[in-house]
Amino acid sequence: MSDPFVARSLDEIRFWSRIMKEHSLFLKLGFRCEDTKLIQEADYYYAVFEDIENRSHAFPLETDPKKIKSFNEKVIVAVTGIWAFKRKVLGLVIRCKLPGQNNFPLLIDHVSREANYFRKRLKELNKGNLAPLQDAIIKENVFFLRIMADHAKFIGHLLDPSERKLGDLARNFSHDFDQLLFQAKDLESMCPQSQTVPLLDQFLDQNRVSVKSLRDFKKTARDLIEECRIKSIIHPLLADHVFREAERFLEIIDMYDEHLTQV
Repeated sequence: MSDPFVARSLDEIRFWSRIMKEHSLFLKLGFRCEDTKLIQEADYYYAVFEDIENRSHAFPLETDPKKIKSFNEKVIVAVTGIWAFKRKVLGLVIRCKLPGQNNFPLLIDHVSREANYFRKRLKELNKGNLAPLQDAIIKENVFFLRIMADHAKFIGHLLDPSERKLGDLARNFSHDFDQLLFQAKDLESMCPQSQTVPLLDQFLDQNRVSVKSLRDFKKTARDLIEECRIKSIIHPLLADHVFREAERFLEIIDMYDEHLTQV
């Protein structure tokens, strides 16, 4: 029988190590040819997280929790490294030290936020915090709603301008998730009084409906990109990447919803 700590840790690492690996590739693709040191650093982190991903799949769920705790600590070090790399790149871009590169500042900030989230999740697990708390439910939704809003903005900017209908849909999703994010931040500022089961239950239901719609839009866009049926500069892997993150958010919403029924 697997230990809940082991199962949760491996699940987080298997999902997020792949995400970190892909972030390295996306950043690399946006650098200029002359940015050789940055390209080498991106390649380094790609290899690091590919190795972590492979190692995570080699652990059976019956692994001794002490081994997984040690593995988590090693992964935290690697995630801290890629987080620092992303923030360094963001600083260079904002200070106009990399003119002509193709990574949006918001995208670089976005991927650094995800690295920080991954790091914090592993730290929480190693402290023994497995059960979601009402405060965590709100904070996690604030985090993921912002991620979803960012995705919609990136899709809108990376579609060819002639894809007017899809561009309008992406901008509508961006607006909708900005509004959901503002609502979530309002709920967060009302804590702890807002941490009631009825409010949180409605909060999760509302988010679930919107995330499912965005998830379906991302799936359609991914399929069209893979079939070369729309005009864009969106890498097929990026299209699948954002789809998987929407799926992840839905899984988290369901997990929190199940927790609320037990409160």
